[in-house]
Amino acid sequence: MNSNTFFPLLVLGFACLILGWSLRKANGFNKLSFLAWLQGSMLVLPWIAYFGLFLSGIFISLAGLLLLLSISTIAYIWLGRFVRKVQNEQPKPTLKKQVIAPILEIKPEPNLKSKSEVEIGSKLQPEDIKKMQGIFGIETFYATEIVPFQQGLVFKGNMRGEAEAVYHHLSKSLSDRLGQRYELFLLSGQDSKPVVMILPNRGELVTETKPQQILAVILIICTILTCLALGAQLGNIDLSLHPERFLEGLPFGLGIGAILLVRELGWRWIGQKYEVKLGLPFFLPSSQMGAFGAFSRIQSSLPNRQVLFDLAIAPAICSGLLSLLFLVVGLLLSGHHDGNLQIPSQIFQASVLVGILGKLTLGGALHIDLVEIHPLVVLGWLGLVITALNLLPAGQLDGGRIIQAMYGRKTAGTATLLTLLVLAIATLINPLALYWGGIILILLRDQEGIMHNELSDLDGDRDALGIFALFWMLITLLPMTATVAEKLGIGG
Repeated sequence: MNSNTFFPLLVLGFACLILGWSLRKANGFNKLSFLAWLQGSMLVLPWIAYFGLFLSGIFISLAGLLLLLSISTIAYIWLGRFVRKVQNEQPKPTLKKQVIAPILEIKPEPNLKSKSEVEIGSKLQPEDIKKMQGIFGIETFYATEIVPFQQGLVFKGNMRGEAEAVYHHLSKSLSDRLGQRYELFLLSGQDSKPVVMILPNRGELVTETKPQQILAVILIICTILTCLALGAQLGNIDLSLHPERFLEGLPFGLGIGAILLVRELGWRWIGQKYEVKLGLPFFLPSSQMGAFGAFSRIQSSLPNRQVLFDLAIAPAICSGLLSLLFLVVGLLLSGHHDGNLQIPSQIFQASVLVGILGKLTLGGALHIDLVEIHPLVVLGWLGLVITALNLLPAGQLDGGRIIQAMYGRKTAGTATLLTLLVLAIATLINPLALYWGGIILILLRDQEGIMHNELSDLDGDRDALGIFALFWMLITLLPMTATVAEKLGIGG
């Protein structure tokens, strides 16, 4: 397989995979779920058509692609209104007066061979266990078996009703009987059937130690230095000969700092909105890009997958929009400013997204070997790459959290393994992939902790936004093929 077909085939395969996952999630559900899937598909179908026709030897012009995107956007908006109409017409789930489930004998889980876990679970006060059993009923969750797990209990059985309504009913009943001493979690068991887990209240999950706090400060200082050094390098300043000119990279450093800052502010704002405690930011300096961004731990239990999704998408939206603004303004100013940089026009082949935007704004200027660009183009491009790298579907990256929120833990684990495999292969082309893959493998490979309600699906708008974010990541990181670049007239 040559390079002209590999990347289009990769994008096409990824698009079909996403649609398949979404359809599988909607399959067997009601009309509303299918319509939500269809709405999200509208953002993917233009790219499937574009790359599918390309692989068939049919090339759609830029105007044709924009037409496809416009039609899909209109269809997405129309379907969104239809989805909301159907949603409003559906009867709200109500819970009747529940019938108390029978008192069950505690049974140890057959595959739990740790004697200590069974003993810890069985040491709960009998009156507490009896009160826990009292929250279940035929109209909510009919418990059929109790399994000791860690310091609490897992209740297996059959869920009767919508997950959100069932969770709130059970959680309120538990709180009324036992106060805030225990936490309730509605999860998917190993057999993919709903289970209820009740654990002693854990409070905050983790806190930073003093050495970690010192490390966070050191990483901030290192990030400032790498951003300033990169800015000086773009200004053709050899710091080994003129270290006193280090601060001349300040304008560029402030630009990267602004992108990192809005990412962090978006993350913190969503955390404050949902009253989620977040840890300190650990910035990741890079001599090639200034910084890769920052990661923070979630230090309290999340209520549901919607909150996880919002936490993941907010920094991506903030940094993505600001970076896109820098890029577009820089492209519009290119050729009309004294401080323009001269770069080979072939560089615009390194990204599908940037190449298309460059063609739309610079036009025929990309036909020649060298093109003049405003420094904001470099700043915006780097910001888009930072956003895209964090949208890779792996572990505790933004993209990994989005996949976990949309498709659950099993799919998120598979996506992490595939992402690490792709990064390992990409190392042969760009050593940067090795560094980023190492960070994911060492620091960010794990998924987020259990949420109170992991069974309620996201709404159609969030599903569509998540799919769009993943495709934004793809078209930012994937380069143009030589054939596409030639037909678009990009590169001398």
